Amino acid sequence: MNPTDIRVPDYFHKVVDCQWACPSHTPVPEYIRLIAAGRYTDAYMVNWKSNVFPGILGRTCDRPCEPACRRGRVEKDPVAICRLKRVAADNKDDIRKLLPAIPARKNGKRVALIGAGPASLTVARDLMPLGYHCVLYDGDKQAGGMIRSQIPKFRLPEAIIDEEVGYITDMGVELRLGRHVDSLKAVIAEGYDAIFVGTGAPRGRDLEIPGRKEAAANIHIGIDWLSSVSFGHIDRIGRRVIVLGGGNTAMDCCRSSKRLGGEQVTVVVRSGFEEMKASPWEKEDAMHEGIPILNYLVPKEFIHRDGKLTGMVFEKVAAKYDEKGRRSLVPTGEPDTVMECDDVLVAVGQENAFPWIERDIGLEFDRWGMPKVDPKTMQSTIPHVFFGGDAAFGPKNIIWAVAHGHDAAVSIDKLLHGEDVRDRPPPTVNLVSQKMGIHEWSYDNDISLDKRYKVPHADQTVALRNIKVEVELGFDRKLGYLEAERCLNCDVQTVFSTSLCIECDACVDICPMDCISFTDNGEEAALRQRLKAPAANLSQDLYISSTLKTGRIMAKDEDVCLHCGLCAERCPTGAWDMQKFLLEMTEAGPACRSR
Repeated sequence: MNPTDIRVPDYFHKVVDCQWACPSHTPVPEYIRLIAAGRYTDAYMVNWKSNVFPGILGRTCDRPCEPACRRGRVEKDPVAICRLKRVAADNKDDIRKLLPAIPARKNGKRVALIGAGPASLTVARDLMPLGYHCVLYDGDKQAGGMIRSQIPKFRLPEAIIDEEVGYITDMGVELRLGRHVDSLKAVIAEGYDAIFVGTGAPRGRDLEIPGRKEAAANIHIGIDWLSSVSFGHIDRIGRRVIVLGGGNTAMDCCRSSKRLGGEQVTVVVRSGFEEMKASPWEKEDAMHEGIPILNYLVPKEFIHRDGKLTGMVFEKVAAKYDEKGRRSLVPTGEPDTVMECDDVLVAVGQENAFPWIERDIGLEFDRWGMPKVDPKTMQSTIPHVFFGGDAAFGPKNIIWAVAHGHDAAVSIDKLLHGEDVRDRPPPTVNLVSQKMGIHEWSYDNDISLDKRYKVPHADQTVALRNIKVEVELGFDRKLGYLEAERCLNCDVQTVFSTSLCIECDACVDICPMDCISFTDNGEEAALRQRLKAPAANLSQDLYISSTLKTGRIMAKDEDVCLHCGLCAERCPTGAWDMQKFLLEMTEAGPACRSR
């Protein structure tokens, strides 16, 4: 194998598994260390720079970082990364003086942002400090998009939305709220230099089975119903409620129903429990509130009497797998299941709706009715029209919308400076030694077994009576510190210097994970098997040194390294050093342009 080039930005980035998994590449260990040090404002600003909505995401993020967390390789549960984000948000000082200055004199370029959700707000946040004039359109009277309309207030209080959305709208964004955009052609005709579409996936899928039309008055599309609840148009529901679907929207629907008068609320899913798309913690929260989840039941018919919904019929199915592992749902032949109900909430998926985009303006769509969008630049087939968030690639999470917004802002800035939007400089990286003495480091490298701390919850008898009472109370400062200390500081990298190594194998002897080997070089597949402990995870690279004096190489399995620093402490020559890796993502602005 060739020696590892640690100057390549992605190499150590992939070793910081949490940051690599985050769509906006938030430097997770960096802000967690700041929380442990009590520097909450600094921790918040590290988050704000990359994920824009720390307080919102600290309550609602889908947490792609947590399954990737290296702590999960030591014990069962990863670090509570999402909840620590909230610790920074809950304990910060006033950050307005730390926000970027907005030029009084604009650069003469106007950008339209259609849809006031997280993707569009991110674009505005990135472009406003560069002197762009941003115009934000939305049919709702307040900015926030699905953050405001579809996430229940018991999960995300309105005050948090107002605060973090306000940081952006207060930058001087021109707000055209309460006005539906019904023609992209008309927006283009206004002469904007660039247009960003971040309208989300606003249409919930319906369920066309017998009885749907006759019982329509008590059958509700989940996301529309949640919006009506959010804006106060609906404040009650029937005593017996069935929620159809296994995603996070279904969990929000069933928990909201419980707070609006639903005494007997049941979630019914056609798939198995483990296959449900809802996040594990969302399912746990629903069941903790006494809501049963019934699996392998396929909706067959709505039962009605005199135009009133009275129940539903379900067919029992089982999962069968073919020789290629593909699943199909097969009827079991058992009698149908009949459930009585007063209301049904249909939360079986969301899809995009673009009736307002004319098909004769040069914008190409794929066979699923989605705009053709470059996933790197977010550019459509009309060069100055960009898409992001759910409007670009279908329903995902807020953090994905933020990542799309950052990418689109870079593209818009380059386009309006006459540059190729695909020519994007790589991120910059810094590696700084953490050595303070022979055996001292500037970070806490103590590795101990420490189970994940439980977040406090509001009393259930209180929470279930008021839909605006926040259920999760968040970690206080003490619990936040203890949870932060579980972080293994994966961004403090083990950096090896071939010229200093005397091949004494002291690092091999002291390594608690057996991840360092001195051996002959060879093809990767064979070399992985010859290490002191075979390196089975092919998704993470081996750290390979250049040839040592004996002709051997040093090979380190990055997958199981705990970054404890024992190798660097034990090394008699300083061939190993612990160096903090910091990734600076490419941002819109002069640094990303070629001139």
